[in-house]
Amino acid sequence: MNVPQVVVTGMGTINPLGLNVEEFWQGLAAGKCGIGSITRFDATDFRVKVDAEVKGFDPTKYMDLKAVDRSPRAVQLVVGAANEAVASAKLDMTQECPERVGVSVAAMVGSDYIVKQNELINRRGPRRADPLFITKASPSGGAMVIGMMLGAKGPNSSVNTLCASGADAIGTALNFIRLGYADVMIAGGADSSLDLVSIAGIDILGALSRESDPLKASRPFDANRDGFVYGEGAGLVILETYEHAKKRSAPILAKVAGAAWSFDAFDQTAPAPESEAYAMKMALENAGMKPEEVDYINAHGTSTKLNDACETKAIKMVFGENAYKIPISSTKSMIGHVIIAAGAIETIAAILVMNNGIIHPTINYETPDPECDLDYVPNVARPAKVDTCLTNSFGLGGENCCLVLKRCNG
Repeated sequence: MNVPQVVVTGMGTINPLGLNVEEFWQGLAAGKCGIGSITRFDATDFRVKVDAEVKGFDPTKYMDLKAVDRSPRAVQLVVGAANEAVASAKLDMTQECPERVGVSVAAMVGSDYIVKQNELINRRGPRRADPLFITKASPSGGAMVIGMMLGAKGPNSSVNTLCASGADAIGTALNFIRLGYADVMIAGGADSSLDLVSIAGIDILGALSRESDPLKASRPFDANRDGFVYGEGAGLVILETYEHAKKRSAPILAKVAGAAWSFDAFDQTAPAPESEAYAMKMALENAGMKPEEVDYINAHGTSTKLNDACETKAIKMVFGENAYKIPISSTKSMIGHVIIAAGAIETIAAILVMNNGIIHPTINYETPDPECDLDYVPNVARPAKVDTCLTNSFGLGGENCCLVLKRCNG
């Protein structure tokens, strides 16, 4: 079977650092922190005081008011990101066979909507239930809305592997194209689950930072890290075969060279570095590459004690002594952990790193940790030629997905 090359021709994102790709990159390169105090609800009684919210987003720029009223915030965010991605890819659906254009988008709808529906029925009776409850509450809502918006009639899929979902959606889209089911795929993720239930539950688990200073709360790989910062946002990329992109003179931003998955089968919360290492090794093998060819790693880098130490250990398993020579950075240091969308937004960050020749920093790195002793590009961006990037996404519960990206010269 002749496996086609798959390239990225468009990107779109809305996240705590900006409402588009350019704003996102300017924030990344400057080492800007997009984290602030919680404003979505009264956090007086919460130990967690900070999160990473999207500021200034107006969904009516992308959807009519009726559609906004009928859509959860995660869907609104993903529609905004989709508009930018499609425009940047110069994708004209009137020139495409709709059955050859697909969607692979992961989405997380917050518990607020479900809780409010339950309260409404208890207060006013079952006849007051939202008739669109299933489509609004479903993780497939984002994929369905984008498919209908574009008239894309090819594969339409939504994955949920928690923190690995965004990368998983891109890897899934890669395989849809490689297997011949589509020429073009819109892929990525969205998450807007910043609500009382989510934050309270993950805080009890001990995974969230209780730092009161928003500018210091997310500190991946630092010895004083105390948990991740919950974020929201969306990230989408347009994938297509190289031949299809060249035929329509589309901009080619990067090549998705490989993808791989693994499952820890170990613990519902604690990671297994051996399984993470396996996903990295298999992604490189899928890309037909050797570990020594990797120029940069965009880390999962959550800022929790266990995750950062385990990821560091896994990187050493794959790269050996060469691990100390590879620059590594965590996008989450600036935008927090956008859970379902994290892997997709970080894929965009990695492509921006390759195309701009600047590795964005891991901010708030002040105190070295003996268990995390690699080069995390601390605090200040670094000029570097990056031709190949490995990006890691490790889901809570042990679902892992790694992608290999290559810079394109035309």
